[in-house]
Amino acid sequence: MNILGGDVVNQHKREEIDKGRAPRILLRSSWQVVNIGDIAHTPGVLTLLEQYLPNAEVILWASPDLTQEVMDMEHKRFPSLRIIKGSMDSNGQTTSEELADAVSWCDFLLHGSGPYLVANEDVQAFVAATGKPFGVFGITYSGNPVEEDMLNKAEFVYFRDSVSLAKAKEIGIACPVMDFGPDGAFSVDLRDDEKAEQFLQKSGLQEGGYLCCIPKLRFTPYWKIRNSPFNEERHQRNEQMKEHDHVLLREAITAIVRETDMKILLCPEDSTQMEVGKEMIFDKLPEDVRAHVIWREKFWLTDEALSVYVRSTGLFGNEMHSPIMCIGNGIPAVVCRWEEQTSKGYMWRDIGLGDWLFDLDSEVDRSKLVAAVLGMAQHPDKAKRKALAARNYVVQSQMRMVETLQESLRKSAPLEATRKGNSWHQGDL
Repeated sequence: MNILGGDVVNQHKREEIDKGRAPRILLRSSWQVVNIGDIAHTPGVLTLLEQYLPNAEVILWASPDLTQEVMDMEHKRFPSLRIIKGSMDSNGQTTSEELADAVSWCDFLLHGSGPYLVANEDVQAFVAATGKPFGVFGITYSGNPVEEDMLNKAEFVYFRDSVSLAKAKEIGIACPVMDFGPDGAFSVDLRDDEKAEQFLQKSGLQEGGYLCCIPKLRFTPYWKIRNSPFNEERHQRNEQMKEHDHVLLREAITAIVRETDMKILLCPEDSTQMEVGKEMIFDKLPEDVRAHVIWREKFWLTDEALSVYVRSTGLFGNEMHSPIMCIGNGIPAVVCRWEEQTSKGYMWRDIGLGDWLFDLDSEVDRSKLVAAVLGMAQHPDKAKRKALAARNYVVQSQMRMVETLQESLRKSAPLEATRKGNSWHQGDL
């Protein structure tokens, strides 16, 4: 099926603008669902649009593996959100009529947060077929030449860490607006308080009386959770480094349990980490410490996880997006990283949390990690103030991102519709 041709689209747009309608945003997001942090990108950006562009209409263009369970969770928070799937090519041929309608309907394509320009091919096809504008919120960029063309053509690109921004400038990306723009997951506010409270009660955890700890291998073993081929090289690297990457977490847990009244919740960000937490942390703890540690053996979704995080005193471990969600909600969080990861971890320096960022491949950083985590447990009020200061910086930065989007919308949608209002209408085709 074909979307409307360029002349028809432009005429359609002029007629609609004359009617004074709201601006229409097609959000390309939702990359995968086996990681609660990857899920969080999308509702985080939706929350930003709801807060700062309340009259905009939004349709979510999701990836094929978005599950009904995750869609139900998103609809609980955004009841009128329209979600579509499908692909298109540069001639405007789409695999679904819903996508064809949405592409012709929208004024602007917004690429959501991610580890890179994840939907590069979709953005290319959209621009080639329609000539409509697009922009990018909160990605990491490593200098991949495949992404250069579309980054150059964007109305704006916000990078979620300063290292990525510096790389784009070094390479000579010519986008007119490039700046630091925090990951959309900072703004996620999904909740399942009922499930969280049931879990805490069953586990003997009291609000404010525990910290969360998340284990992680160097490379996520996707071959265990989806139809991916086994990677012997990555498996061997995981085996080589898993003790090195978890011994300090065990030491921090031991110090917290023995020197404070806090308990520890071992919990997952992706669906492989329950096994890792059991093997590398829980089973290796001294018996007196293990008695104060809860190992969560089942995976969860973003809403329940965040409801547990916000009731904790803080979070630490080898993951990135659970800490992002914590700071976005004013909860202290310590991040550990290593050389195999992208530059995303450096966003902690960008938002004023450099002393809560630890490179596990650095002996200097390793020597400070346990004390930092213990300090978070021993001085929760001080840690809370620090987390809130970082959150405030993120909020101001994300407001600027949406202001830039608003300026771009003014070029392609009526000014009347970008004013603040009391409601948010999503995806009424």
